[in-house]
Amino acid sequence: MTERKYFGTDGIRGKVGESAINPEFVMKLGYAAGKVLAGHGTNKVLIGKDTRISGYMLESALEAGLSAAGINIGLLGPMPTPAIAYLTKTFRSEAGIVISASHNPYYDNGIKFFSSTGHKLDDKIELAIEAQLELPMVCVESDKLGKATRINDAAGRYIEYCKGTFPSDLSLKGLKIVVDCAHGATYHIAPDVLAELGAEVIEIGTSPNGININHQVGATSMRAAVEAVKEHKADIGFALDGDGDRIMMVDEKGNVIDGDEIIFIIAREAMKHGQLQGGVVGTKMSNLGMEVALEKLGIPFARANVGDRYVMEMLLEKGWKIGGENSGHVLNLSLASTGDGIVAGLQVIAAMLRSNMKLSVLNSGFTRFPQRLINVKFADPSKNPLESDKVKAIVIQAEEEMGDAGRVLLRKSGTEPLIRVMVEAIDKGLSDFWAEKIAEVVKKAS
Repeated sequence: MTERKYFGTDGIRGKVGESAINPEFVMKLGYAAGKVLAGHGTNKVLIGKDTRISGYMLESALEAGLSAAGINIGLLGPMPTPAIAYLTKTFRSEAGIVISASHNPYYDNGIKFFSSTGHKLDDKIELAIEAQLELPMVCVESDKLGKATRINDAAGRYIEYCKGTFPSDLSLKGLKIVVDCAHGATYHIAPDVLAELGAEVIEIGTSPNGININHQVGATSMRAAVEAVKEHKADIGFALDGDGDRIMMVDEKGNVIDGDEIIFIIAREAMKHGQLQGGVVGTKMSNLGMEVALEKLGIPFARANVGDRYVMEMLLEKGWKIGGENSGHVLNLSLASTGDGIVAGLQVIAAMLRSNMKLSVLNSGFTRFPQRLINVKFADPSKNPLESDKVKAIVIQAEEEMGDAGRVLLRKSGTEPLIRVMVEAIDKGLSDFWAEKIAEVVKKAS
């Protein structure tokens, strides 16, 4: 096999009960993964999940499949995705499995894997798992079945890790911080991290019930965090997504600080202290304003394809440490092996404290280019609107008329049935005009 059938840019994801996200398939996936990982010397994997109601069902299915393949399992319970990556290394496990659909609604779920190094699985291993899925599922002898144990101190270990990434000479004492956990996997982690470092914490989105994850809260719905910062006159706001690998922030004035701005602040701070180690990797969706701001500082910048796995690949290829996406995935490989919302937020606060600046001032030097993003749904998977001659023609027209004053990016979402139409221009009217015009053509071609 050379092409993925099930794995996307962020594991396997879909609506619960449909496609691949059902008990039967997930049990087979657990078995297939177990057989492949066993061939790489693996005898134990960790399983963690976010707070979706379907997580319990899928966890049991994975556990059954892995056990049938002879793999021992450590159950972490509800834990952020970056925590599972970290704990996979800490427990010397050969792999970690995350049950989560990240920022998606509760009725979606997904499965993604981490290697023993805390990075996402190599493409070759994912393809080997897909190939194994095509073979019959059998069961090892009873005396060779995998055993499952629950790891009760997982949350405490990860809280201490997060605190350890914050400079020991600094404290959050005197800061009032809003933290929005999206009713997701960080609900019992992020507030404790901030409080134990000395902050006064205002919690929202910390009452998961299985179906409220990401609903009108968190990094994909910033209104709740913005309103809470204003209401409580907080110094800063954290807004995490359902599995904790994304962060968006709010300054003391109620302005949203996105992933591009967070990356810029972290990179500039690293440069100040001689810790940058190369440049910064963004994506094709990264705002042109970040590229210009980094250029003024003499910091190299490169664009990867959209998706944190592609940012990671380019960082590793170049030997750089800092990168991410405007959606809030922030990678700092000096501190974490994957995107970690809590760790990234703490680095921004450290920069605030060291410079004695409020977040609204700390962000100066970054001038955002107006950017319009329109998501166009397409129901027929057999169609690819991006191959339409009319779509190609309107894109060429837009690029020619805008010239150096703007750029166009169309891409198919790797996790949802969407075509993302993005237009960035020096003028908001220009970006709005072309985004709407192109989106209309894409919609007709869908």
